[in-house]
Amino acid sequence: MLTHKELKARALARADVRAEYDRLGEEFVFLDEFLKARAAAGVTQAEIAERIGTTQSAIARLESGRGKHSPSLATLQKYAHALGCRLELRLFKEMKGQKVGGRTIRSTRIVRKQAAG
Repeated sequence: MLTHKELKARALARADVRAEYDRLGEEFVFLDEFLKARAAAGVTQAEIAERIGTTQSAIARLESGRGKHSPSLATLQKYAHALGCRLELRLFKEMKGQKVGGRTIRSTRIVRKQAAG
């Protein structure tokens, strides 16, 4: 049986998988910030949902990045505030091949955010 690390390495050896993984790198880093902030606050998805007036399943979709639509800035701010954080968005000059969160960034949109207390 393969470990997660071995399975990931095998998948990333494929050029098409690697290209998509790199393309989504910024999004994964962004979503990881939210998960880390929620874990650090010791808050469940259901608690976040109650605090911002939505459902636990909506929070799960937001955290997975698999929703049909990207969350609005207002929704992201509500999520951050529910954790006692503020949302900070910044733009950085694109640097081809830059590593963010262990992933090589090939294009730059909104590159960085911070949930800070």
